[in-house]
Amino acid sequence: MNAINRYITEIERLVAAIRDNQGDMMERAAALSADALCSEGFLFTFGTGHSHILAEEIFYRAGGLARVCPILEDALMLHRNAARSSMFERAPGLAKLLLDDIDALKYGGVLFLFSNSGCNTVAIDMAQEAKARGLSTVCITNITHSEKMTSRHPEGLKLKDVCDIVIDNMGCYGDAALEIGGMMTGATSTVIGAMIMEAVVSRAIEICCERGTPPEVFHSANTKGGDEANADYIEKYKPLVKAI
Repeated sequence: MNAINRYITEIERLVAAIRDNQGDMMERAAALSADALCSEGFLFTFGTGHSHILAEEIFYRAGGLARVCPILEDALMLHRNAARSSMFERAPGLAKLLLDDIDALKYGGVLFLFSNSGCNTVAIDMAQEAKARGLSTVCITNITHSEKMTSRHPEGLKLKDVCDIVIDNMGCYGDAALEIGGMMTGATSTVIGAMIMEAVVSRAIEICCERGTPPEVFHSANTKGGDEANADYIEKYKPLVKAI
């Protein structure tokens, strides 16, 4: 079996494992999200490095909720300076500054945090600071990896220790799942994290509809009438969500 088929097989294995082992946590996250949406709250998202991809996964996209506010900071992403972003994600005090700049926080809701290692300071501080401001917290992390790591947080905490709901992406230590020529490659955390988030959001929308309170959902901007359908949401939420 070549690497393409090996990787796809590994993803299929993880998808089945997530369904069988993390379904209860995903259901809890979806119910918490539905509670927030039905109360006019927001879903907030945060990740650093490659995990910021997951912070954008459910934001401003076809079938995506309008009440999503990603917490995005250039210094924590890869497109400015990848190596420097690793230093910033270990810096204490940054989370408070980032949350101070989010106007939508006054409506409350749920913060989704993404960190494969769950050991870097800024994500842990973000979870603690968000809870202090009344938000519920959900993280997607790699328990196997996290338990083998030493926390970089000043208090020795890990993300799984401080969040209300913890969803395990069930990846391997180091994230790279395939051995090829003595090297490890084939990261799984992004693929699985995106699957988890889309499933949770879909279930949250379903719960809202079951309660008779369907949420606002974006259309694809690349379909006929998509821009017109989204225009009201953009106008409504741009003052609160700076990334729109």
